[in-house]
Amino acid sequence: MTDRRPDTTSRVSGEDWYGRELGADDVFEGVLFQDCDFTELTDHGASFTDCVFRGVRFNVSEHVDAAFTNCTFERCSFFDASFTRCKLVGSAFVSCEWDLTKVDGGNWGFVSLTRNDLSGASFTGVRMREADLSGARCGGAVLRDLDLSGALWHRAELQGCDLRGSDLSSLDPLTVDLAKAIVTVDQAVTIAQSLRLDVRPE
Repeated sequence: MTDRRPDTTSRVSGEDWYGRELGADDVFEGVLFQDCDFTELTDHGASFTDCVFRGVRFNVSEHVDAAFTNCTFERCSFFDASFTRCKLVGSAFVSCEWDLTKVDGGNWGFVSLTRNDLSGASFTGVRMREADLSGARCGGAVLRDLDLSGALWHRAELQGCDLRGSDLSSLDPLTVDLAKAIVTVDQAVTIAQSLRLDVRPE
């Protein structure tokens, strides 16, 4: 994970942005945000590139059409935060909290969510090509209608996870825990075929 951390050129430390409103004119590049409070922040179109968020509280914040490109989030809290049509391509999340987080649409391609606990999160209609979900704990999460082509799943925990409509073509069922995961018939066939079963009509 450290290999992906951007080089930052400025620092914002300990600032209280509670309830702040950000828009398309707010552009941040190469900034380290350390121990800041973004609770109930409203973000409509702001852009963050090569930024690092360390210990930042995004609780109950709202992000619409925003961009966090190639950013790193370390020990951040996203309790009840929402991301709608946002771009997080190439970003990495380390030991973050995702309770009640809602992600709807957008491009999260190439993100790293390794070993994150996503059990309380909901991702719907998101493009997540080649996302790294290795070791992620997704028991009870909603991961619906996602483009997960090329995603990495090794040792992911998916017990009871709602995976309906998502691309599971790169999932190896022998390397994950799929107990009671919710899938469609077509997805079940895809999983069976990955086990080299000969699936035939009755």
